[in-house]
Amino acid sequence: MGYSIFFSIKTICIILVFVLAGTTMSQNTRCPFDLLYHMGDGVFDNGNSIANRPYGSSLPAASLPYGETYPGRPTGRWSDGLLDIDYGAQGLGFQQITAYLSGNASLANAIMFAVARSPVLDRAFFTARNIRIPPYAASLSVQMSWFKKYLSTICITPEDCADKLANALVLFGDVEANDISFSLIQEKSFREVQSYIPYVTEAQINAAREVIQLGATRVIIPGNAPIGCYPFILTELASNNTADYDEFGCLKTVNDLILLKNNDLQQAIDDLREEFPNTFILYADFYNSEQSLIRETTRSSRANFTLQACCGTGGKYNYDSRRFCGSSGVPVCSDPNQYLFWDGIHLTQEANNRLSTALQQATLLALNCTVSQSSQLWSSI
Repeated sequence: MGYSIFFSIKTICIILVFVLAGTTMSQNTRCPFDLLYHMGDGVFDNGNSIANRPYGSSLPAASLPYGETYPGRPTGRWSDGLLDIDYGAQGLGFQQITAYLSGNASLANAIMFAVARSPVLDRAFFTARNIRIPPYAASLSVQMSWFKKYLSTICITPEDCADKLANALVLFGDVEANDISFSLIQEKSFREVQSYIPYVTEAQINAAREVIQLGATRVIIPGNAPIGCYPFILTELASNNTADYDEFGCLKTVNDLILLKNNDLQQAIDDLREEFPNTFILYADFYNSEQSLIRETTRSSRANFTLQACCGTGGKYNYDSRRFCGSSGVPVCSDPNQYLFWDGIHLTQEANNRLSTALQQATLLALNCTVSQSSQLWSSI
């Protein structure tokens, strides 16, 4: 697919878009860890949002057409089927990823704390600036509180907890796109939103530092995807000036803001590596992975659907926030495999599959995992 992955001693940039899941795996995978924990948003949410009372049962992901492609029913995933994390899980050897709010996390060895539409920064930050976020969203600090509460159930002393985390992979994100998109859509200026970036980066680094101080030896911190290419942003921030769009039809100013934020995060990660030289800290480059996917699709027979939502209605991008996917009368495309975007905010199963297929080998290499040729994927969900 034309992706390039570059590794160096100081900077290991991988595009980790598929790490956790509930699947049946190859039994021949060997990774140097037995536990897996993930904070994030709807890119990874496999059931927390729909279990988040009292809102969960009324959310779109709790009903069809979510899950229509696989397994034919809603599972809490914000897609027509599998997430990128589901496909990649076979390479890490985990049989099941458990949503923390499902109530079944106490005995699990891989736990998802991600909740759809969650920002990095706390609700109070947005309230002070008159920015609304969904009531079911759980900021990074909330997810971290869940993580520490969970940790208290599996270890007693700090030494015991450190031993547990030394045997784990801990992931953060992709989550900070919500901090930016909520603000832009609610008419905050680009200059003002740019001023939020240091706060976002600081919160991410502080969370990573905290888990490292607790004993984690493997941490992955992703950057943001190019949300200037997403149907919901293209619809809400539409411009009449063609110069505002790049060659693929994405909003340049939004993606430039994302790149600025990603660069700030990478510098902070470099500093964190110097602070903890014995900890394996990776930056995950979501931006270039999805840009490559958009570029490839634009040049294919599926070009007409590149920036459109499969499930949605209205306008150039098939998206209307007032008639979101799952609402009464909102149509679903006949073949989601032709589309990158499912509901205008999240990807289709096919897009997730294409991303993970290209990147699995590089990720396993970065994590010192080994895997045989045989694998068994998704006999159940």
